[in-house]
Amino acid sequence: MQLQNCINYLLTVAQHEVHQNISEKLSQFNITPGQYGVLNCLWQYGSCTPREIAQTLRLENSTISGVLDRMQKRGLIDRVVDPNDRRSVRVITTEEGSSLREDVLRAVDELNAEIGGVYDPEQWNNFLEMLREIGKIELPKDN
Repeated sequence: MQLQNCINYLLTVAQHEVHQNISEKLSQFNITPGQYGVLNCLWQYGSCTPREIAQTLRLENSTISGVLDRMQKRGLIDRVVDPNDRRSVRVITTEEGSSLREDVLRAVDELNAEIGGVYDPEQWNNFLEMLREIGKIELPKDN
């Protein structure tokens, strides 16, 4: 099999290209794609445990811990004791983290439109659905 027909190669190269583009778009907000993932979880679900964030983003708990440390130092998130379970910590956005929401989501929407805009809407929706199937990703119930 030629490398250019290998699904792993194709997805890796495509992901690298998208990652470079999203990194560039997010640099104006001084956040990384990983930090965007955390913020998006918090914007969508409110407070979350570090484990919930790691599961949503499909990252190891140790990986998410470092991301959260850097975000907390930057003032984007805070960790608070869960009032319902004093043994548990929840992650919340700070005022600064919340203030980025509209502009960051607009930048991500612009990137999606740039990449998807070269395809007709049905092709693009089919492509996104195939990626969700490959990744075993379910859409939230409210979509």
